[in-house]
Amino acid sequence: MTRSYEHAFEHPFERGMRNRREALGDAWVDKSVAKANTFNAEFQHFITDYAWHGVWGRPGLEWKTRRIIVLAVTSALGRWDEFEIHLRGALTPGNAHTLSVEEVREALIQIAIYAGVPAANTGFARALGVMRELGLEPQPHSADVAWHPGVGRSVFTTTRPKLHSTLREARNGQAQHTIVLSHALGQDGSMWDAVANELAATCNVICPDTRGHGRSQTPSEPLTMTELAADAARVIDEVADGEPVIWVGLSMGGLIGQELAIRHPDKVKALVLANTTSSYSGMGREAIGQRIATVEAHGMGAIATSTMTRFFSEEFRAAQAATVSRHQRLLESTDPEGYTACAAALCDANTTSRLGQIKVPSLVIAGSHDVSTPVETAYALTKGIAGAQMVNLQGCAHLSAVEQPQAFAAVVGEFIAGI
Repeated sequence: MTRSYEHAFEHPFERGMRNRREALGDAWVDKSVAKANTFNAEFQHFITDYAWHGVWGRPGLEWKTRRIIVLAVTSALGRWDEFEIHLRGALTPGNAHTLSVEEVREALIQIAIYAGVPAANTGFARALGVMRELGLEPQPHSADVAWHPGVGRSVFTTTRPKLHSTLREARNGQAQHTIVLSHALGQDGSMWDAVANELAATCNVICPDTRGHGRSQTPSEPLTMTELAADAARVIDEVADGEPVIWVGLSMGGLIGQELAIRHPDKVKALVLANTTSSYSGMGREAIGQRIATVEAHGMGAIATSTMTRFFSEEFRAAQAATVSRHQRLLESTDPEGYTACAAALCDANTTSRLGQIKVPSLVIAGSHDVSTPVETAYALTKGIAGAQMVNLQGCAHLSAVEQPQAFAAVVGEFIAGI
């Protein structure tokens, strides 16, 4: 009996062809295979089987990662025809696991470091040609107003006292919200870097330096929470163009957020209060007062080590000593007058009897190992704000946004999605 194998189904080849079409698009693959002849058909079969099935079919790497690896290697080797084929497939809508223009740009910037600026320069030129072909040509943008998206651009208030913030604009170009991230005592806006970069995927993110911290003006006398809330309102007016924001405050930033929502309710559309309280107990105020006295007598270094034991859990201090050291240096570099002025404001802060005036959606975040503002404090804060939600992040202490930035950002992102 004679059998015909004309329509045999070869699983590796068919799977490879599926991957090839998903990566490069039907039009390109159809054009390529249409050129097959008795001389090169076996080569077409070979690359479909061994490259597109044998390699691209492996589950060990995400497709986007594989795409970027191919762009990096082809540009480094100067294989520009292959670079364009894969870039076109990566940018064409409808293909599997496409790359965004932003992802291609970041890949080329990375390539500039490891394959050289000439390779990246050619890559950018070739990429622009492909983008024009696909109708994705970017708008003109002056090089002198570009900034590192992982830091944001610096902005100062025009009104005094001068306040500094960094602004990260939404990387997708369509900001869903504007978020303000307000830091803890003895830190500055850079405390939020990891969280800010996560949230800036879809939102504008402002990281102000509280007065007396970072690059903001240092006060010459003790502050009140009323003044710090007024500062926050000015930042919103001048950096967020007066639009209501989602205020995310940790520790001191959380107390500022409460006062802001009570005194300037038109400035806030949602509130996230992390590792904070509505007021300190007598023992807490005494501890802050002792730190003020120590700093005034001996400088910031005298409280640095003890502060780190409160800021971070024992496990984190052991496993991430370099991170702890960086935040200790940040504390030590804080202007002592700025620190003591804001610490005085914390001593007198008390919104407990006014929490009912907060009418915006609110989320309270606690850290299971936080001894400064323990979980019981978070429960009391949650109970005082009508409709407030609460999340207890396990395994972290006072600077929960530093210990677990991805988890922190995920919790905030989920909360924002429900607004």
